[in-house]
Amino acid sequence: MDSEIALLAGTAGTTIATLLATDAWSGVRNGVLALWRRVRPDDEEQVAAQLDTSRRDLLDARSDGDEEAEQEVALEWRGRVRRLLVAHPELAAELRALLTELAPDAPATVTVTQRATASGSSRVYQAGRDLTIDQP
Repeated sequence: MDSEIALLAGTAGTTIATLLATDAWSGVRNGVLALWRRVRPDDEEQVAAQLDTSRRDLLDARSDGDEEAEQEVALEWRGRVRRLLVAHPELAAELRALLTELAPDAPATVTVTQRATASGSSRVYQAGRDLTIDQP
């Protein structure tokens, strides 16, 4: 998977989940639906229902103080957006513009820099997310 798509999808998932539970939710809903409508018009009703369900889940989670549920919603949207971008990478510029419009103060992308030094017979394992090491 292209790292730029993964990064953009992660930013979009977090932004969507954050803003769905705010007064900006209508703009988020309309913007996300416009993306889907361009390339998958038959999925518009399903995506609209998913957005509405996510909003209800987020509002319930916030009233219960359930941060884990908020993170789950963000991860769900990250996956949905990633799959959309993998199938239709031409939407990346439009998605960036939407994110800038919805959250103008948020950074357009997040940059992660990792540095490590190993010497002798030492090993360095780094990951931007999940890491599985299967060695004896």
